[in-house]
Amino acid sequence: MPKKTYTQRPDGRYQAKVYLGNGKYKYVYAQSVKELDTAVLEIKLQMHKGIDVAPERDSFADWAAYYLRQRELDHARGDLTQSRLNITRSRLRDLEPLNALPLTKIRTRDIQEIIDGKAMEGTSVSVLKDIKAAARHVFDLAVNNRVISFNPADTVKIPADKHHEPKRRVLTPEEQGWIEQSEHRCKRAAMIMMHAGLRRGELIPLLWRDIDLKERVIDVNKTVEYINGRPVVKPYGKSEAAIRKVYIPKKLADYLSEEKEKDSSSLLVCPDAGGRMLTDIGYRRLWQSFMHYLNYTFGDFSCELDPEGGAYKLPKSRFAPKKIPTVIPPFTAHWLRHTFITNMYFAGIDVLTAKEQAGHADIKTTMEIYTHLDAVHKRRQIDKLDAYFDPKPAEKIGTGT
Repeated sequence: MPKKTYTQRPDGRYQAKVYLGNGKYKYVYAQSVKELDTAVLEIKLQMHKGIDVAPERDSFADWAAYYLRQRELDHARGDLTQSRLNITRSRLRDLEPLNALPLTKIRTRDIQEIIDGKAMEGTSVSVLKDIKAAARHVFDLAVNNRVISFNPADTVKIPADKHHEPKRRVLTPEEQGWIEQSEHRCKRAAMIMMHAGLRRGELIPLLWRDIDLKERVIDVNKTVEYINGRPVVKPYGKSEAAIRKVYIPKKLADYLSEEKEKDSSSLLVCPDAGGRMLTDIGYRRLWQSFMHYLNYTFGDFSCELDPEGGAYKLPKSRFAPKKIPTVIPPFTAHWLRHTFITNMYFAGIDVLTAKEQAGHADIKTTMEIYTHLDAVHKRRQIDKLDAYFDPKPAEKIGTGT
C-alpha cells in the first residue's frame, strides 16, 4: 500500500509538503486530494524548469521596489536621466493596485484591467505604453531571477486612442521650407534639429566650439536634463551611442557660419534672450512662439471668417496669438529629428550610418523607421504601375482621336 503523502487539517483542507533541497520544504494546501496532487505536481514542474519556488509569497510591491532601486543606481551612474527616473516612479504608482498581490499569482488580465481603466480615463497611448513597460521590466527581473517562468505583461494590449495620441510624422517639403525661410529666434534650433537630428537635451548645451564648420561636423558630447525646471549639464548622452560626431549638410554649415558671425559674443549656440542656457519653461515658450510665428507668417487665412461674419482680417502683429486662428497644424521638435532620419533614407544613406548619425542605442530603432519608409516608398512606386496600366483616356494609344 502506497505511503500517504498528505494530511488533513482541522479546517478541512488537505496539506502536503514538497522538499526543495538544502533541508527546506514548501507546504501546499488544497480543498481536495485531487487539487493537492495537481498543486504538488505544478511545484515539481517549476522546480524542474529551474524556477525558485521559495519566494512565492513575494508581492509585486517587493519586486517593484527592487526594480526602482536598480533604476536609481542607473541614474547615479549617469545611465538614466532624472526625467526618466521620475517617469518610472510615476508609472509604478499607476501599478499600485498590483502591490498587495503575490507576484506568482498575477496574470495578464490583472495588468490589462489597469491599462483599460487608465484608457477610459483619457490617459494617452504613450503613457499607457510606459505603464506596460514598467510592469514588463518588473516581471522581467523576476523571470531572470527564476521566480516566475513567464512575463504576464508581454501580451497586454494597448487600446488605440486617436484623440490623445497625435501621430509622429515627417514634415512636408513645404513645412521644411517655412523653417528655412523663417526669421524667428528659434530658427537656429529648428535648423539644427531638422538637418543634424540633435535631441533637445543635446541642442541646449551645445557650444560653438563643438561645431567644426570647416569640416562640417558637430561633436555631440553632452546633454542637459531639467531638475526642478533648471538645466543641469551632464558629460554624457542619453546612451553610450548618443556621444557621436554628426556630419552636417552644406546648407546647415553655411547657415551656421552666418549665424556665428552675428552671435560672436555667446558661447552657446542656442541661448535664451539673455545669452544664458534655456530653462525648461524658457524652451517651451520659445517653441510655442515659433509655432505662432509660422502660423501667422505662412498660414492661409483666406477661408477664415471673423466672429461677426465676413472676411477675416489678420491682426497687424503676430504677438497676439489668441486672436489668430490656427490654420497650420503645430508640430513638435521631435518631428524635426524624425524628418532628419527620413531625409537620410531618401538620400540613400545606409541604415548603419543613419543609426550612428542619429545616435540610436539600438539599430532596431533605426531599422523600424527605415522599414516603414521602405514599405511606403514601394507602395508609391507600385501606384505608378497602376497608372501605367490604367491611363487617362486621352493618354491611351490608338484611340483614333
